[in-house]
Amino acid sequence: MVKIPSLVIPAIKEYETISIPLPTADIPSYVPLFVPPSDLQTEEPIEADPNEEPDQPGIRKVDIPFTDIKLPVPENEILVTAGTTAVVSVAATLTATAAFKWAVTALKPILKTAWKKLSKKKKDSLEK
Repeated sequence: MVKIPSLVIPAIKEYETISIPLPTADIPSYVPLFVPPSDLQTEEPIEADPNEEPDQPGIRKVDIPFTDIKLPVPENEILVTAGTTAVVSVAATLTATAAFKWAVTALKPILKTAWKKLSKKKKDSLEK
């Protein structure tokens, strides 16, 4: 005779449901802005000279020979700061790259030897 296995299912437990209150929020308020009408005009119209450009601090103009073009160039302090920053960042990047390559070259044989020893110990412990 074949015995069929049976499964005993435990009784269902009743759990009390948790009551969660509805969320509330503080509604933001603001002071309305006053927008002036769009038909405002000055009493006397101001005329700007189209050839005159406003002076910008930290910018000097250099005349390009044989042309009527003035090229805006930053002041010397700004150029020195930008150049120094570029040189330092490139030097730091090259130094870090060389140090990383040296570390990889130096540590690669050590790590390979350690890996072989660890894997051999693991293999020996699995065989026992």
